[in-house]
Amino acid sequence: MSKILLLEDDEGLALGIEFTLSDEGYDVTRCECVNEAMKTFDEEKFDIAILDVMLPDGSGYDVCKYIRDKSDMPIIFLTACDEEVNIVLGLDIGADDYITKPFKVRELISRIKANLRRFHVESNKEKILKCKDIILDTERAEVQKNGEKIALSTQEYKLLLIFMTNPKKLMNREEILDKLIEGSGAYFDTNTLSVYVKRVRKKIEDDSSNPVYIKTKRGLGYEWNLEVEKE
Repeated sequence: MSKILLLEDDEGLALGIEFTLSDEGYDVTRCECVNEAMKTFDEEKFDIAILDVMLPDGSGYDVCKYIRDKSDMPIIFLTACDEEVNIVLGLDIGADDYITKPFKVRELISRIKANLRRFHVESNKEKILKCKDIILDTERAEVQKNGEKIALSTQEYKLLLIFMTNPKKLMNREEILDKLIEGSGAYFDTNTLSVYVKRVRKKIEDDSSNPVYIKTKRGLGYEWNLEVEKE
């Protein structure tokens, strides 16, 4: 049974979501404010978080950043604002997906299943991928640089896996997006892809302004620039 952290201060909406998700077999813990959500996250282990943005004591963005500092579990935002700048901001601080209000609960369930599936699935036969000081363990869905674990969101991990399983191959943006979007129904366009590439570079490159691993081929796409060992 997957355990869900639900942060939503609208009691009627929260009760409806909690009832439906519980009926689907999920274990839901509901919080109504930022401080309660952070405290609950520290006290219990969750598989996925669903966060409202506007809350009485702050923002769901704050909770997202707090969780992402400690965990790479999937995070979905519930937002009443569908402007691109707000969506990209949520993705930029580590969220994996978003859904705008009003929404159908069945759509939310579909998003939850897709994100959990991507997070747990073994995407490649090889268990270990190595490139210089980076090690990607597909069995544990973990990434290390110089022996230290790097915290990646689900989409960041999947993007890095796409690159490391296609070394020395120039991929255009559409090809990468097809692999990244697969089965998710999430919001992605070429600008969002650029945000993800930037985030991954910051975590794996010694100097993200002069990348060694992920090279931009202007007007063509991206390429993982080094050979990768597979075990």
